[in-house]
Amino acid sequence: MTDVGPFGLSVRDQALEADVQAGLAAVEEGLLEATKSEVPFITEAAQHLVRAGGKRFRPLLVMLSAQFGDRYAPGIVPSAVVVELTHLATLYHDDVMDEAAVRRGVESANTRWGNSVAVLTGDFLFARASHILADLGPEAVRVQAEAFERLVTGQILETAGPQDGRDPVEHYLDVLGGKTGSLVAVSCRFGAMMSGADDTVVDVLTQYGERLGVAFQLADDVLDIASDSHESGKTPGTDLREGIPTLPVLRLRERAARLGLAEDIALCELLDSDLTDDARHAEALRLLRAHPALEQARQDTVRYTQDARSALAPLPECTAKAALLELCDAVVHRAG
Repeated sequence: MTDVGPFGLSVRDQALEADVQAGLAAVEEGLLEATKSEVPFITEAAQHLVRAGGKRFRPLLVMLSAQFGDRYAPGIVPSAVVVELTHLATLYHDDVMDEAAVRRGVESANTRWGNSVAVLTGDFLFARASHILADLGPEAVRVQAEAFERLVTGQILETAGPQDGRDPVEHYLDVLGGKTGSLVAVSCRFGAMMSGADDTVVDVLTQYGERLGVAFQLADDVLDIASDSHESGKTPGTDLREGIPTLPVLRLRERAARLGLAEDIALCELLDSDLTDDARHAEALRLLRAHPALEQARQDTVRYTQDARSALAPLPECTAKAALLELCDAVVHRAG
């Protein structure tokens, strides 16, 4: 038994393992090629996060989804490069919006070169993704455009916040469906679509990806509170410091409103204070790590992974399906 992919996914079939490893290696080459520019500075900035590594979660899903058709079809690797470039581009933009100092264990692009360079580098990556996409046909362009619209809409909705009377948790889960679920769903869709899989299989895998994508982000929310920077590759509590309410915070506020416990209300007041102060930020993290809201957020993550597992039920039993199911377990473990 050997390990493949971002979570140390155990693969028990040598043919599947070889296909996934070869595919991910080709994606890595494709990412480096796609981020080259005639201007050396642009190459350096564009390859900053590529060379920092990463989970390559989306390309892995492309490779596994392609197993349900012709896994050697020529569009599979380029489509995986497209989704990863798109993801990387959003990270450059997210770090500017969050004023993040660390990304994937290295200095963020905005810290190193400033916000303008970081934003423009993200735009450069979007352009390169679009260039590759054009060779994959009009249907692929349409699918990616729709996903990108959902992604941006999710980001805008997060920035705007819930409308009056809207449940903040429901609003947040809708945001995640756009911000994260959309691109993970496209990863599965592209893998199946480019391999020529049956339309029913494409739809099943797209639904799976949507639900797994939300679960993956919820696990990140938990990790951001519960982990140290060594585990997560970024500064813990970044969203907390910026006042961005992730699910553990929303569950805390929901509980405070429902039960009216003094300690919950006090923690909410602390979160509403100036958390750019390091001492307050550390105290908020400490209290949240011990609060039942964090465990509730973990259970929400489990629920979404269970939904993802259920979505795969119509697919025939095979090693690729087993690997996709195992990814659900890996996401739960990530939030554990």
